[in-house]
Amino acid sequence: MQGSCLCGAVVYEANTAGLLIGHCSCRTCRKAHAAPFATTARVPRAEFRWLTGAERLRTFESSPGRNRHFCSVCGTHLIAERPADPHVVLRVATLDEDPGTRPIVHIWRSHEVPWLAWEGDIKRFDEWPPAK
Repeated sequence: MQGSCLCGAVVYEANTAGLLIGHCSCRTCRKAHAAPFATTARVPRAEFRWLTGAERLRTFESSPGRNRHFCSVCGTHLIAERPADPHVVLRVATLDEDPGTRPIVHIWRSHEVPWLAWEGDIKRFDEWPPAK
């Protein structure tokens, strides 16, 4: 399955068979994604490769030994990794198709933001809210 950044400058391919997806609400993931949590999955290195745009990738070491790779054009965070690990941590939202599996875990809930509204009186729309 392929994935890409927002501008399309970087494209990758990953084997997503048996993908185990999880949400992470840790402060570092929240800041890196400017979102209340990041949805990730481990992919064996041998089953991940950059197809185009690898030269446009930039790396930020967000904690000792943990590198986050993002597109230098649009800023999309695509993967994280520790070089010694046998896997990369894929940012599931960058996949171009539905991987066919759903999250099985949500970690670092102790870091969740208090304003995150899952239920209650929040309005929901399938697309942009209708004009009034």
